[in-house]
Amino acid sequence: MNQEHTSNKSSAADKQSTAKILWQLTRPHTLTASFVPVLIGTVLAMFYTNVDVWLFLAMLFACLWIQIATNLFNEYYDFKRGLDTEESVGIGGAIVRHGMKPKTVLQLALVFYALALMLGVYICASSSWWLALVGLGGMAVGYLYTGGPLPIAYTPFGELFSGLCMGSFFILISFFIQTGVVNTDSILISIPIAILVGAINLSNNIRDIEEDKKGGRKTLAILMGHEKAVYFLGFLFAFSYLWVVGLVVFNDVSPWLFLIFLSVPKPVQAIKGFLGDQAPKRTGLAMKATAQTNTFFGFLLSVGLFISYFW
Repeated sequence: MNQEHTSNKSSAADKQSTAKILWQLTRPHTLTASFVPVLIGTVLAMFYTNVDVWLFLAMLFACLWIQIATNLFNEYYDFKRGLDTEESVGIGGAIVRHGMKPKTVLQLALVFYALALMLGVYICASSSWWLALVGLGGMAVGYLYTGGPLPIAYTPFGELFSGLCMGSFFILISFFIQTGVVNTDSILISIPIAILVGAINLSNNIRDIEEDKKGGRKTLAILMGHEKAVYFLGFLFAFSYLWVVGLVVFNDVSPWLFLIFLSVPKPVQAIKGFLGDQAPKRTGLAMKATAQTNTFFGFLLSVGLFISYFW
């Protein structure tokens, strides 16, 4: 009886451990980079039309699946190129720490792409089939970020591609599927989010400068050097906040958007973390604070838009 009880406990622990490994493999601290733009684009659409909740949910999960697949491709190809080790920070670690087969990680990435593709068909059928080209292009970028002969992640353009695809495009598509148009307001409101999504990528590359050098990468952080890259990150933070100030002052946008300033402690924490000693724990927290900047900034921007809709 005791042996059976112990066996059941062991089985439950193994399942919990597997679930935890799979959860970490998705790199959950980065996933709000998908959620926030979809939320902003949808809330902005409220000013022009009645929002279709099912389209919102389809877009939200399609973007999440694409991002998770991108993270899995990253895990797979960085391992295949010998970049990831047990000591690597910021990775899921399923392959190098927990013995998951690389082929399994690649198959999971393709499963998530298939799920996103099915939702994409629903979204296109409900809005425009032209979006299929945009969606397939986004999926191609997700794969080519670490896959292919010249991965985007190995160049100085990682921040640009991630910012445009996961920041601007996610907002603009979310707005378009609800309204049928892309207008000036949607483009302007997408810019600070594109910058902050790119900043997440930059913070990751700042943290990984030494490791990336060994892997032969030529990221923006490596080309600029640690200190200049951190100052550039600070500039991106400041520009994002000032952009919203400009929207309120010059574009007749509600002052409720100033709620974003409640998130200021997070970018301050990120910059201080990167300018201190380069202990992995400290830089890891700085990178996390950068991701939280995008989360809190974007959520507060959405709240400001939502309140201004009624006021």
